[in-house]
Amino acid sequence: MNRLEAMERAQESEHCLRPAEAFALVGDETRVRILEALWHVDEQPAQFSTLYELAETDNSARFNYHLDRLTGHFIRKTDDGYELRTAGESVVQAIVEGSFNAHPDLDPFDTGDECTRCGEPLLARYEEEMLAIHCPACGRTHGEYSFPPGGLLDRDQDEILSAFNQRVRHLHCLAKDGVCPECSGQMKTALVREGDCCLDVDLRAEYTCSQCQHRVCSTIGLALLDQSPVVAFYRNHGIDIGTTPYWQLEWCVSDAYTTVRSTDPWRIEVSIPLDGETLTVTLDGALRLIETQRRDTRSSGGSYGALTGGT
Repeated sequence: MNRLEAMERAQESEHCLRPAEAFALVGDETRVRILEALWHVDEQPAQFSTLYELAETDNSARFNYHLDRLTGHFIRKTDDGYELRTAGESVVQAIVEGSFNAHPDLDPFDTGDECTRCGEPLLARYEEEMLAIHCPACGRTHGEYSFPPGGLLDRDQDEILSAFNQRVRHLHCLAKDGVCPECSGQMKTALVREGDCCLDVDLRAEYTCSQCQHRVCSTIGLALLDQSPVVAFYRNHGIDIGTTPYWQLEWCVSDAYTTVRSTDPWRIEVSIPLDGETLTVTLDGALRLIETQRRDTRSSGGSYGALTGGT
């Protein structure tokens, strides 16, 4: 099912307003202020008087009219007061993110990190609400992912990069677990070797939402950043991989340490070298961890640790 079919199916549902009607309901400044007031209230449900005061309107009858128009679609009325529904939260979230009304410019800037391929400085580039990390010297790309304009506010360059690193991890974690980061629909995983992509790899994962058709592309290594054997491996070496920028990890941004053992069924190995040891992780076609193997490469015999199942 493509995007158009998904939209048409949603519009035909007896439980849904048509998109034009839904957007028309929030096309008023007072209604937007009411939604924002409910978003910022300390506790929900909120009383009528509390919302009226926070919305800063000077006419209670007009306020009541607009509140009634929002109730049922963007706001839920309970015995204890009013609270935001998911649709209302989405409207305010879009405002906070700046997706509707902010279009900031950000000149490319040095990340302070070196390219894992050539050692030259990496640059961050922000265009059309997408942030990308790339190397101008050798051309290696490290992915290009959505980063709402609100993420740039009140942050310096280092803070922007840190937030972007965490956002990318979060997006891929959700997608790999089958949850669309846009609509929470079901994501399907496919391993792809063809076509254009923002990643500098021959094999990638593509997550596609069956509901809204949102797509996220990923290196194989990105699927491992939240796996407990990988986290523990780095922790044993005194490194918190949870805060390490993913673009500093060669196995995470390239195919150099990825080996396809079979395609039917898929068996993929990713070898992670660190301080004289190597952790080899085996994945299936859905990028589920099957087993891990830890090897001490400092000894001439190359002794191996025990095989373990994924967690």
